[in-house]
Amino acid sequence: MNVRNCRKCGRIFNYVAGPIMCPKCREEQESKFQEVKKYVQEHHGADIHEVSTECDVDTSQIHQWIREERLQFADDSPIRIPCESCGAMIRAGRFCEKCKMDMANGFKSVMGQNKAPEPEKKVTTARDKDRMRYL
Repeated sequence: MNVRNCRKCGRIFNYVAGPIMCPKCREEQESKFQEVKKYVQEHHGADIHEVSTECDVDTSQIHQWIREERLQFADDSPIRIPCESCGAMIRAGRFCEKCKMDMANGFKSVMGQNKAPEPEKKVTTARDKDRMRYL
């Protein structure tokens, strides 16, 4: 049994997985998320600070939901966050498309270099087949 204190309210709860929050705080956070999502859908031109004040949610929480790709915005929306690698402004996620492609190519090149060489196949002759072998 993994007992922890909630990071938000301090209550003791049985921790299973995910953020270290009690079930009550997690439900409250989910209801705030639904409220923010609805507000963003109804007000396309709203920026992060407006959404934060209208929905009574911290801007860092909104940034976290955007990084987790739970919140996504239209192309004409002013809400953008910086790419964690190059700093380019993106609508959702952690990295821009260019950085994602660079990372994928880097992983492919590393994986290609670490391939084990193929073992040489030994040619067996009729004489080798007839030999006695000891273990």
